[in-house]
Amino acid sequence: MASRLETLPAAVAPVFVGLSYAFHSGNFNFIVAFFTLFASILIQIGTNFANDVFDFEKGTDTEERLGLTRVTQAGLLSPKQVKNAMIYTFFLSLLVGIYLSFVGGWLIVLIGSLAIISGIMYTGGPFPLGYNGLGDIFVIIFFGVLAVPGTIHLQGGDFCNITGLVVGVIMGLMADCILIVNNIRDSEIDIKTGKRTLAVIFGKKASKLQYLTFALIPFILPIVIFFTAIPKISIFLVFFSFPICVKNIIDIWTKSGKSLNPVLANTARLQFFYTILLSLGIII
Repeated sequence: MASRLETLPAAVAPVFVGLSYAFHSGNFNFIVAFFTLFASILIQIGTNFANDVFDFEKGTDTEERLGLTRVTQAGLLSPKQVKNAMIYTFFLSLLVGIYLSFVGGWLIVLIGSLAIISGIMYTGGPFPLGYNGLGDIFVIIFFGVLAVPGTIHLQGGDFCNITGLVVGVIMGLMADCILIVNNIRDSEIDIKTGKRTLAVIFGKKASKLQYLTFALIPFILPIVIFFTAIPKISIFLVFFSFPICVKNIIDIWTKSGKSLNPVLANTARLQFFYTILLSLGIII
């Protein structure tokens, strides 16, 4: 429960798309691909453990919580047990990262180190990113802008490949849409506990506009990819997921509080289907 397996698709999605682009480019190593996916899963689980225990210690996980059960807050595990699980998971990701660093060099060492440090600092430390309006930047960078090009680099491609960076932006924005729904839903509780997300700083309406923008951009950028890098009509397969996007946009403007939980699930579902369709569009 503390590992929050439902969050893992968001961590795997950018790696999956990056691997698809590498395959399209003629560069694909199955073993490296496996360990890249494994490392991304471990870092996400470690971050989930960190969020569980640090949110509890900061008092933001209260009985008013609208999301899924957190094990520390529910008393199912002690803070020490969850912290130990976090340490063990990050340590295991470090071991996998050592292998990947031999493949990808200093750049992978830097990305991996930043990912682990940021995973802890998202809710931990003296200046937690998620408590100071920086959560969205964290998600866009590590679930997209670095994850996709980093995966391409590990497969022998160019980290600075423009198409990889554009796809990275797409995946980062889609992942951030999940966070935006979460922050809108929790904004009233976050105000009470002093957690300053963008929904708290700028208000729910601004966050809903942010969601609208970030949800639509992934359906615009494939047009750019088509005319500049991958001139295949299959790249437009992503539009089969557009009806889900439209429904989510309508729902986020008409629902609030706990009724946003289905919107959160549907936003994750949109990311899943979009990832599959984009990957297929790149490969075939």
